[in-house]
Amino acid sequence: MMKKIALGHSDFKTLIDNDDYFVDKSLLIKELLEDRSQIVLIPRPRRFGKTLNLSMVRYFVEKCDEDRRYLFNNLLIEKEEEIMKKQGIYPTIYLTFKDEKHDSFDDFEMKLKVFMSETYKSHYYLYEHLKFDDDKEFFDKTINRKITKAEVEIALRKLSNYLYDYYGEKVIILIDEYDTPIQYSYFSGIYDETINFMRNFLSNTLKDNIYLEKAMLTGILRVARESIFSGLNNLDVYSVLREEYSKQFGFTDVEIENILNDFNILEQREEFKKWYNGYIFGNTVIYNPWSVLSYLKDKDDYFKPYWVNTSENKIIKTILAKGSEDLKKSFEELLRGNTIETKIDENIVMADIERDENNIWSFLLMSGYLKVVGKRREGKEFYYSLKIPNLEVELMYEKIIRDWQSESYIASEYNEMLKALVNFDFKVFKKIFARYVRESFSYFDVSGKMPEKVYHAFTLGLLVSLNRTHQVLSNRESGYGRYDVMVIPRDISKLGIIIEFKRYDEEDEESLEELIEEAKNQIEDKKYETELLDRGISKIKKLVIVFKGKEVFINDVS
Repeated sequence: MMKKIALGHSDFKTLIDNDDYFVDKSLLIKELLEDRSQIVLIPRPRRFGKTLNLSMVRYFVEKCDEDRRYLFNNLLIEKEEEIMKKQGIYPTIYLTFKDEKHDSFDDFEMKLKVFMSETYKSHYYLYEHLKFDDDKEFFDKTINRKITKAEVEIALRKLSNYLYDYYGEKVIILIDEYDTPIQYSYFSGIYDETINFMRNFLSNTLKDNIYLEKAMLTGILRVARESIFSGLNNLDVYSVLREEYSKQFGFTDVEIENILNDFNILEQREEFKKWYNGYIFGNTVIYNPWSVLSYLKDKDDYFKPYWVNTSENKIIKTILAKGSEDLKKSFEELLRGNTIETKIDENIVMADIERDENNIWSFLLMSGYLKVVGKRREGKEFYYSLKIPNLEVELMYEKIIRDWQSESYIASEYNEMLKALVNFDFKVFKKIFARYVRESFSYFDVSGKMPEKVYHAFTLGLLVSLNRTHQVLSNRESGYGRYDVMVIPRDISKLGIIIEFKRYDEEDEESLEELIEEAKNQIEDKKYETELLDRGISKIKKLVIVFKGKEVFINDVS
């Protein structure tokens, strides 16, 4: 019987206990434990197996009462006798930030206190063995979520001390998706607070910690510009440009062949390659694991985007939408199947993109939206040739380009409408304005007792962009009454425009023609043109705009 694909489940023990489908990445454990660096940071694109891998490491190294050796039966790591001797011998602290996306720092701080409370509760057996009252007091405060932000920053370091004193063994610390709150905070306006906290938290936890055996961190990007890892001389970063750990995240060619054999679809290998292959980590060609498993679980008879259709792509769209014309032209070049050449900064963060648009390429490479296909050296600088990795990502870029073109068309048409109004090209203005009303209103918008306010606000919103060359005034006294809208040119030799709104209701006794005539007489009788004449404006046009639900009738009554 074919094993079940537990897509999105990232707890290693649950997958093994349920006998779910698992692609064996257990040699990551050997590579980590044999790594001479004390602190290892492995940035990889989202949904490339980081959380599941870190969970697997945790279940291997963590010292606990339960015998977990069975979890690794028949896995590749079981053949590594020396490494298997280290199974279950290390006190371990595990923390994940993968879901920490907050709009306020207070919410983030509260969640951190919950994290620390749960972590300390899981090691409550330590409490009776604490030697000092102040340590017991700190333990109690942490469990009861009474610690301050400064105390949160030192909580893991203190816990590593308590674990070492209890077991007589140094501690392994595993931190998953450490940069998620940092990246998200850039868009939610709490970037400075978040980066300052994470700097202090990681420094207190990892720097000169004499109780630390090894630490492993995962994320999407390396954050170094803000000195978040300041002073960590024992840190090594293995980005997608490095060969180390290159086979441990995502699926290799050999693994894909095994997977397709397992599901009896080896004949579809070329389609998998076209859609989900193309990533290059170090010198290893990698398939997107999320998309591969999504296709196998979906069991549709056609290939489609999975990874790029997830919500996180909003960040990519936001970044690219702010790009210059040169940036957009470069994307059009990529969509033709060509490459672009640029320098790459492995330490990229959101704030760097704001400072220098060229950093977008580094961000897209590290995030999995581009791949390296060549490298050359010029003096001390390296230049990388980048390309779109596969059809899935290409389709995402094509959609973004279409959206840009659509937005460009809408902006062009909008400007044409405003130009037609101030030059009184009546036919063009009438045509475009009517289409805006038709496409923007729902019948719900214009129901109710006073829908004129909706029409009025809508029109004012459309005209606000005229403010550089015109004053757009509303409901102001002029002559013997209050006009609805007046467009007053700053150059008095230009045309001034008076606009009166009316709403037509078929239940009224008046006809449409009578309503238009009534509005015209109102403009004339109340002498709305007085303000324009007082300003020295002699060229005046008068418009009556009658709304009937989503229909609009525009009339020149000059």
